[in-house]
Amino acid sequence: MQYIKHSFKYFLLFMICYLMSGIQDAHSYTVTGPYRIKWLRVGSLRSWYASAGCEIEYGRRGNAGALGASDQTDGLAWPAQFLYQEHEVGKAFRLGTTNYTDPITGASYPHKVVGIGQRDCNTLTYWMPYEFKLIGKAPSPLVLVDNAIASDNALNDEVDEFDPNLVCDRMIINKLHSSVGVDMVRKIYAFTNQNHDNYFIHEYVFTNTGIRDLQGTQVDQTLNGVFFQWQYRLGFADEANRDGSSGDGTGWALTGSSWGLNTINDAFGQDPNVQLPYFSDMAFHVRGTVSWYGPHSQAPSWADDVGAPDHTSGRALGATAYAGIVTLHADKSPQDHSDNPLQPTGTRYLGSDRDGQGLEQTVAALMTQQYEFMAEGHPAQTQAEQIGNGFADQWGGDAGGYSSSQAYGPYTLAPGDSIKIVFAEGVCGINRRKMIEIVTKWFNNDAPFVMPDGSTTNDRNEYKNAWVWSGKDSLYQTYKRAIENYQSGMTIPQPPPAPEQFVVESGGDKISLSWAGNAESAPNFDGYEVYRAIGSATTFYDKIFSCNKSNSVTSFDDKTARRGIDYYYYVVSKDNGSTNTVKPGVPLVSSKYYTMTNTPARLLRPAASKLDEIRVVPNPYNINARYIQFREDAPDRLAFFGLPPMCTIKIFTERGDLIETIEHTNGSGDETWESVTSSKQIVVSGLYIAYFEVSEDYRDPATNELLFKKGDHAFRKFVIVR
Repeated sequence: MQYIKHSFKYFLLFMICYLMSGIQDAHSYTVTGPYRIKWLRVGSLRSWYASAGCEIEYGRRGNAGALGASDQTDGLAWPAQFLYQEHEVGKAFRLGTTNYTDPITGASYPHKVVGIGQRDCNTLTYWMPYEFKLIGKAPSPLVLVDNAIASDNALNDEVDEFDPNLVCDRMIINKLHSSVGVDMVRKIYAFTNQNHDNYFIHEYVFTNTGIRDLQGTQVDQTLNGVFFQWQYRLGFADEANRDGSSGDGTGWALTGSSWGLNTINDAFGQDPNVQLPYFSDMAFHVRGTVSWYGPHSQAPSWADDVGAPDHTSGRALGATAYAGIVTLHADKSPQDHSDNPLQPTGTRYLGSDRDGQGLEQTVAALMTQQYEFMAEGHPAQTQAEQIGNGFADQWGGDAGGYSSSQAYGPYTLAPGDSIKIVFAEGVCGINRRKMIEIVTKWFNNDAPFVMPDGSTTNDRNEYKNAWVWSGKDSLYQTYKRAIENYQSGMTIPQPPPAPEQFVVESGGDKISLSWAGNAESAPNFDGYEVYRAIGSATTFYDKIFSCNKSNSVTSFDDKTARRGIDYYYYVVSKDNGSTNTVKPGVPLVSSKYYTMTNTPARLLRPAASKLDEIRVVPNPYNINARYIQFREDAPDRLAFFGLPPMCTIKIFTERGDLIETIEHTNGSGDETWESVTSSKQIVVSGLYIAYFEVSEDYRDPATNELLFKKGDHAFRKFVIVR
């Protein structure tokens, strides 16, 4: 049994309350004190951040659940529009110092460490938040589908204040005191420019204020041998773990692969005299980390587990992304704020279930162990080098796999001294359309295969692996862009603003879209583009409309929609491409995530004028044709067409058992049913009877003729073959 203990002390703040069970490893997860979260979700990288100053495992909702259904891998989602793309399992942050005498208790310690995470945090007496807010450049647009709010941002983009001069599109600011008298000011920057929306820039300023609690108790002292260490536990098979292909919600992932058992961690830039070849053209000395999915030792021998391919059906590569951090700046000292290319000084690999776990700032042995991990420096070989062609799940002996860590220091902090550390965390890899193409050809062994360099091979694993490995170059490109952005003072070109309002209205023969024209006054504005997804909001979108400044309009009618199908949309503003410094000539566009709808629009015909028009489609329903009836996105759907505007639909078995009741209230002639009973069971093969009863009188708006009287009714029989 797993659990999270909670305390409610101090301020009347929103608290996390959760009960955990079914966790794979035997550890408790503890949140003590006030704890809040904010989302950064305006680009292709999406993640949540905590007021505690670091994001612990299960820290958002505390949902352990069963294997394949928990929130253990929860954060750093990329690409964000698709399901199960999370890569963050948990983080930790620790500040360590030497020869520390607690000025409150008088106790002395050879090493004092105050931390957050990986599994625990204490916001009452360890790191204590006193400010936590999200600042935005502009509000999220109002997005409506059939007069109802239809955007994820309406719930999750909780902006506390707006600043039109903000250098980014969203910024979290988080301020905390600590029990050792060092304040943390954390700023996290997110961007919507499509060349820069898959990383966040983190800026930390640590100041020796002497303030040790939320009451403002101040005791000044100099801190020696100070290290700042971040630990990242990453997992790369969330989709493979949770797609449900096995029938029990566990997908095709192998044991431990989703929580990082076989994650491989690498580091570069430890030697300031050696530049990674990929960055050889840069004057800035690049140092960072990169982590990815390592092939699992238990994968089928024919499949080759690079990229976690779905060896059951070939639907997806479950782990093609690469993730990590790149250092953008680290002060040389409190007196010299220039960048020190020797930082970070430590890149140890920490056992995710073992090394330095726990928050005990009075247990000398644990704090000494944690401090020694910070001060250990760089290993002679990175974990990736030590694993080589082996399997990460067999390396090192920790059942939870291994986390990367970055330690900056040692510093001496006298009262009033500050240290600034800046890094970017990013995720990238091959794009999803390419991934589907690769895994389909791989699964079908459809040779010859075209490699990333244009050559060909008949070896399907060589082909798949080369494309997966090319994702590392994509992450390095992300690092380059983050460095250039930071060095420019975060003055990258801005796309035109998103339309302030986006309205989608279902109709009888079209779906009508309209949007605000506020972007038209932006420099270099050059029109709009509309994209549509079919069946789900978490799938591919295709462009269905575009206009330029010369023929700019703010509305579009989708007349190609089909009856009974769900449609999702977004609209973006675009410029003329003159400001794109990464891909000259390619227009910069506003973030699609601002206007992406999360509620379906459907082609709804007007209500019928008589009960004789009611029909069931398809009839019969045949499971063998399920993917061509209402598409694969709604394989169990039946539709009732030709309905009165308001009626109750009751569905009975041939024996007369009532299995579902549907209230049709939208005034149209259409309603759908997903072949599910009121007890949430998929129906079996058989003959069924639908009973339709008019629920209120209805008159023709033009003639006032009574078309339907309350209580009028009709029956229809239909067959389901499963």
